[in-house]
Amino acid sequence: MFFGGNPINLDAKGRMALPTRFRESLAECCNGRLTMTVHHQDRCLLLYPYPEWEEIQRKLTRLPNQDKQTRWLQRMVLGHAVEVEMDGSGRVVIPPRLRAHANLDKRVVLAGLGNKFEIWNEEVWDHTRDEWINEDHADTDLPDTLGSLAL
Repeated sequence: MFFGGNPINLDAKGRMALPTRFRESLAECCNGRLTMTVHHQDRCLLLYPYPEWEEIQRKLTRLPNQDKQTRWLQRMVLGHAVEVEMDGSGRVVIPPRLRAHANLDKRVVLAGLGNKFEIWNEEVWDHTRDEWINEDHADTDLPDTLGSLAL
């Protein structure tokens, strides 16, 4: 599920049509059952196939929540999670509360990131993407987890 951010229209009911090329695999892997929640750092939404979400949910609920930041993360991600189903036309409804969080109106960008999608307000995506491109990363050390990655 990797692909760049392509603009998609939201209809008046807050429905977003998933790209055709993903509909069949989503129908097969999770029967069109998905979970949508907020991103804990960026003003976008995360959309997981249900089996992927179950793994995230398991990991988050197993974290010891004596730490304030852990409780905050659990509340943000788990507390905003909503199950959605892909309809026969390959659309999912983005609930009003989540649309408001990510400032989603008429045009959204869906970015595929392997095991999940990010859903962005198109203007915010464009602005944020430009910031990412213009950031100077020359002096930035890559984390150890990326040290062996060859592109």
